[in-house]
Amino acid sequence: MRVPYGLNKEYFKYSLFLVFCNRITTSTVSAVFLLASKKALVPVAPIYKYCLISASNILTTTCQYEALKYVSFPIQTLAKCAKMIPVMIWGTFIMQKTYKGFDYLVAFLVTLGCSIFILFPAGTDVSPYSKGRESTVWGISLMVGYLGFDGFTSTFQDKLFKGYDMEIHNQIFYTTSCSCILSLTGLLLQGHLLSAIDFVYRHSDCFLDIVLLSTVATVSQFFISYTIRTFGALTFAAVMTTRQLVSIMLSCVWFGHPLSWEQWIGAVRICLR
Repeated sequence: MRVPYGLNKEYFKYSLFLVFCNRITTSTVSAVFLLASKKALVPVAPIYKYCLISASNILTTTCQYEALKYVSFPIQTLAKCAKMIPVMIWGTFIMQKTYKGFDYLVAFLVTLGCSIFILFPAGTDVSPYSKGRESTVWGISLMVGYLGFDGFTSTFQDKLFKGYDMEIHNQIFYTTSCSCILSLTGLLLQGHLLSAIDFVYRHSDCFLDIVLLSTVATVSQFFISYTIRTFGALTFAAVMTTRQLVSIMLSCVWFGHPLSWEQWIGAVRICLR
């Protein structure tokens, strides 16, 4: 989203196309698993419930990719740590859960670390899409949207697993199939499908990046669904925070993203939650 392709330094702008590629790959792999294990392809829950997860998941992923146009990867990665609070809020409304005081304390400390990280950027990583500081109002709004939709997605997945005798591959297949239809519809309505295909056709390195992204997204989806089904949405949100520092280190080394000393404090605060 922020690395130029080709001699003309073109940027890939079609977030929904990335969602479509990710979901069609995951849907295909889950269908193969179901057929290989000779398990029924029939839906276990009403289709509209799969569609709810699909719609919120598409909005989650689109907000995530779009936000990368305005905030750096380290900021986005640390902001994801704050997902515990929306998960707790959705868990209260959707599943009537109650949480211990320690859970609220951990969520507060993680959010505090995220706030420090976002409020004190290094200031030298300039977005190609914005002339202002990277933590723009629009970028932060997209991240807030990401957190809200993602919290709903994982919580409702948890609800489906607990409400129905549902295999992981069954839920993944139907939610990603619905996501394929919804994201393809969105691309057609926006008129971006042919433009995205043309961009990928002209830049083979972009095609390879999308293949890699879709492959990793597919593999991670199975781990995500297993964790939510086995341990619940809040535990999944807490576990996800432990990998953020590694992601940031890789980003800083690979893309040269700078970090201020305040951001290092925020990162350590989150990882030592």
